Amino acid sequence: MSAANSAHSVVVPSLSSKRIAGTIVVIYALITLIPLVWIFLTSIKSPPDSISYPPKIVFTPSLEGYCNLFTTRTRQTPDYIASLPAPVGTCDEVTRKRNMVIAGPSNFLPRFLNSLVIAFGSTFLAVFLGTLAAYGFSRFKVPLADDLLFFILSTRMMPPIAVAIPIYLMYRELGLSDTALGMILLYTAVNVSLAVWLLKGFIDEIPREYEEAAMIDGYTRLQAFRKVVLPQATTGIAATAIFCLIFAWNEYAFAALLTSGEAQTAPPFIPTIIGEGGQDWPAVAAGTTIFLIPILVFTILLRKQLLRGITFGAVRK
Repeated sequence: MSAANSAHSVVVPSLSSKRIAGTIVVIYALITLIPLVWIFLTSIKSPPDSISYPPKIVFTPSLEGYCNLFTTRTRQTPDYIASLPAPVGTCDEVTRKRNMVIAGPSNFLPRFLNSLVIAFGSTFLAVFLGTLAAYGFSRFKVPLADDLLFFILSTRMMPPIAVAIPIYLMYRELGLSDTALGMILLYTAVNVSLAVWLLKGFIDEIPREYEEAAMIDGYTRLQAFRKVVLPQATTGIAATAIFCLIFAWNEYAFAALLTSGEAQTAPPFIPTIIGEGGQDWPAVAAGTTIFLIPILVFTILLRKQLLRGITFGAVRK
């Protein structure tokens, strides 16, 4: 009896081990936050302060980086600037201090909107198709299921550069180059394999008896899937959506190769922000800071589902 009790006993971490683990987690979190904090601080520096050596920790904050990010500017003579009416807004005032005037809006906002449309559109399609495929593999006897699942996963094993040229040639022939539809379809094709594998594990953990009971009560297979399986797979769907969105949001190689104008996303656009005399680092940092916000907000909104989804299988078992 004592042996049986000891085999089923639960090891409770000591207070000291909890403190050590907590300290390690806090230190790791602080280290990972350093680049993000540095990017934000660079975004509120002036161009001279952003490239000063040694780097300035104490400086006068400036919105010049954000103004340069959203506007295009032209240099003018002091006499011309003096003849202009009073500046309208902070950006106009900051620009005139550099003997420049605002010529119009920049291309950052359209590129940012392209990222939103392409990333969220491809994420929706990948999760939608992945959920249906995962349910089919989980609930039905699919011939060569293991081989098909491995083939689906193998599409994630190839580096993007290995298929970049064939995809470029194919897109050029189909007229999908530099289109939002082409990028959505491409990111969906890449993400659907991840979605299938993640969601199949979640759906496998949902007892079949729930669906069988629903169908005995008169539900069709589709109604049982929609009203029984989907509500219980919400945590897995949320976790999968976050991972798919992170890939589509940050993807650079295909975006740089297949887009250049109308459908260009923010990742290949931000590094091309050039100021007078070279790279406009405050504007680059400002664009990066704004670019982080949607993915951060999306993750925070789904954080509870993400945590439950990650531990779903372990808890159920």
